[in-house]
Amino acid sequence: MKLQLQIYTRRDCCLCEEMKNVIREAKAPFPITLDEIDVDSSAELQVLYGQEVPVLFINGRKAFKYRVTPRELQMRFEKEKSGD
Repeated sequence: MKLQLQIYTRRDCCLCEEMKNVIREAKAPFPITLDEIDVDSSAELQVLYGQEVPVLFINGRKAFKYRVTPRELQMRFEKEKSGD
């Protein structure tokens, strides 16, 4: 099963870059698709996520915001893969 990830980000956001790096590091054994969405691309997204970036959704559910470690993300991937 491929994991569907969406990360809400914005330009020049150091936390966003950090989370994207963690995703790249943690994804190795897991098949994923990753969509990056710029919260500044629409007023609605700015309202929903503008104060929380980065926000990571996994399979349609909010999983993390601001920071995540590679280990935390791998544990979440395992949980999603097993269907819990």
